[in-house]
Amino acid sequence: MSEPKPVEELSFEEAMRELEQVVDRLESGDAPLDASIALYERGAKLKAHCEAKLKAAELKVAQIAEAPDGTVSARPSQVD
Repeated sequence: MSEPKPVEELSFEEAMRELEQVVDRLESGDAPLDASIALYERGAKLKAHCEAKLKAAELKVAQIAEAPDGTVSARPSQVD
């Protein structure tokens, strides 16, 4: 079996699918302790990656403004 793709290279959808698989495997209780620890660590990285992708998407959506006349434009992002 090949090494899993680095978390940073996964799309949101890929990371979510893999995270669901990790959770299912951990919940099944079939994995030995060492494998469970590795799965948990991978799951934590996947969760953080998904959260970061969602945050980035939220920021992009927040930059989209709809004018009263119905036209949509993008506002420049503001750096805090």
